[in-house]
Amino acid sequence: MAKWTPKHEAPEPLEGPVVATITGGTILWFVLFVAQVPFYGWFDDRDLTWWVWTCLAGGGLGLIGIWYVRKRDAAIKRAAAETSGTEAVRHTT
Repeated sequence: MAKWTPKHEAPEPLEGPVVATITGGTILWFVLFVAQVPFYGWFDDRDLTWWVWTCLAGGGLGLIGIWYVRKRDAAIKRAAAETSGTEAVRHTT
């Protein structure tokens, strides 16, 4: 069987509002957790308490995600500023 090789270059990845997206998702997980807590007994009677704890885990992991994407976004902006700064120095000399 022949090895598959791409016929053209892959497109650049899309960059969107990553921090806002992760923050919105984290808020949604916490809202779902808070909405389910009053019905914990109902979930417990049906052995579905994992739904409640999944929402809490999603919110907790979302907090880690917010920290990560904010650091990533800052690093990207810092690298872009350094690159534009070196290009400005090259053009002036």
